[in-house]
Amino acid sequence: MEHEAINLATTWVGWLSLAIFVIAYYFIATEDRYEVNKAKPALFAGTFMFMLIGIYYAINGINPDPLHEELEHLILEIAEIFFFLLVAMTYIETLIERGVFDLMKYKLVSKGYTYKKLFWLTGLLAFFISPVADNLTTALILSTVLFTIDKKNIAFLVPGAINIVVAANAGGAWSPFGDITTLMSWTAGKGEFVDFLYLFPASVVGWGVTAFLLSMYVPNGQPPFDASTEKKPQVLDGGMGVTYLGVATIVIAVLGHQFFHFPAMWGMMFGLALLKMYSVHLHKSGQHGFNIYVNMQKVENDTLLFFFGILSAVGALHFLGFLEYVHHVYGIVGSTAANVGVGFLSAIVDNVPVMSAILKSSPDMDTAQWMLVTMTAGIGGSLISFGSAAGVGVMGKLRGIYTFGSHLKLSWTILVGYIISIAIWYVQFEIMGLY
Repeated sequence: MEHEAINLATTWVGWLSLAIFVIAYYFIATEDRYEVNKAKPALFAGTFMFMLIGIYYAINGINPDPLHEELEHLILEIAEIFFFLLVAMTYIETLIERGVFDLMKYKLVSKGYTYKKLFWLTGLLAFFISPVADNLTTALILSTVLFTIDKKNIAFLVPGAINIVVAANAGGAWSPFGDITTLMSWTAGKGEFVDFLYLFPASVVGWGVTAFLLSMYVPNGQPPFDASTEKKPQVLDGGMGVTYLGVATIVIAVLGHQFFHFPAMWGMMFGLALLKMYSVHLHKSGQHGFNIYVNMQKVENDTLLFFFGILSAVGALHFLGFLEYVHHVYGIVGSTAANVGVGFLSAIVDNVPVMSAILKSSPDMDTAQWMLVTMTAGIGGSLISFGSAAGVGVMGKLRGIYTFGSHLKLSWTILVGYIISIAIWYVQFEIMGLY
């Protein structure tokens, strides 16, 4: 039996919780300045806000059943995303440990390609890897590749880094696995797996236009490469096997979700079991195996805890009644205008809490509109360097080279692509009904 929660937005616990959220988010957005990992303020805010609500209920003698129901629902929601990402990150760390990405990096830099060709290749790889590996991981790997190609040529590194961020975010927008926002939409039942694939035309053309405009700033010539000093890396035993298992795990997760209505994380956890069994097989057959738990230690736990904290904080705002105002905005300006605006908001705030707030407020929208907000939340984060996890990650990798200022100078190219993506969505979904 569900109990109706009380709107607490205008009480002292409402205003205090909102203040805590705003202060925590300030430290999240400025983690580089204060050198405080974003997971810490997010986790503090998300847990403390609910504790304050519990205190308010106890002081006023209110029936706590609605609060308990909210927490139980929130735990299930977060667990689905948490375990899904844990398995995906474990696979990526295992592929890195096996040397699969080192080989890819070597093959790129050893071919004698020009800067412009490398610009397009790294962008294409980011666009097509991110739907599987997620945009943050993809951007981190390929920005490392970019820096390896030429550490000093800023004229190549800046547009190349922007291209990777935009491509990773655009590629992640048309796959349930490509971005945390698409994963949240999919697990919330706002679209079937195939519905996200219909965003491919808008995503690829929007990124393609931005990449073309950025390519005009890429210098001619080719980076230096000395075959006598650069040794070809060797993929360790089972490297390709792990790759195939990773693909199979995603297929199992999708099929389980589609046909059995299992949470997507259930299929992913089964894939983790397969990876563990594969590591045992390598050891038993006398090959150079891997320790899956050592690879799991390398997983970015701060990212997982950040998601736990920020989703809890948004859940608290929802329980307090603040997200009713989001619902009202959609009713006033209309779904299309509001969803386009989400893209610009996600560039400033970050797409995860924005998307979480929209899902919690649950405005009345059809599949086409849910696909639009999924796309705008993902792609819109590219407009500013710290607007997406991919951008923040690359800023850390190319510190002092790819910065807020260097990104802002070329952000007009991203805006053009963003507008074109929305136009393609409108023609495809609203005019032609092709979804």
